[in-house]
Amino acid sequence: MQLERFAFLVGRYRCEARLKLPSGDWQSFGATWEGRWILNGHAIEDEYMMFGADGDLIVLGLNIRAYDATNKQWNIKWLNALTGTWTGLGPPELGGVKFDGTSVSYVFEEPIAGHAFTRATYTNISESHFTWKGEASADGQTWTEFMVIECERIEQASV
Repeated sequence: MQLERFAFLVGRYRCEARLKLPSGDWQSFGATWEGRWILNGHAIEDEYMMFGADGDLIVLGLNIRAYDATNKQWNIKWLNALTGTWTGLGPPELGGVKFDGTSVSYVFEEPIAGHAFTRATYTNISESHFTWKGEASADGQTWTEFMVIECERIEQASV
């Protein structure tokens, strides 16, 4: 089943998000990531929250991930709960979702950051950990790392 490829997101994680500043220095933020099976196991919903140094919520949203077996493509949407806007992640016209061994990546048009495209890559996937890496691009050809999120599992998913 294709959806199993994102099953590593199911559970609760405590994360450290590091954002690259214009100076080249990195700033750290606390974050949580929590995923669950929904729709009778036909989709995965995962929520992400990131907090500022003072504990204020600065990112709040969720992804819904489903596989279209007929068209052999992924449908992934991000809901930014702070703005009420949806973003399509990994659309076919930008290459879709790619699996390379244990890594998963996709490109999307960036709705809020100061660059045109973001490439999201999940790596270092294990039973207790995963890394999310964000890379920025103005042209979809040249990529520069701008964010890294290290997530450690704190609770297994309930079935």
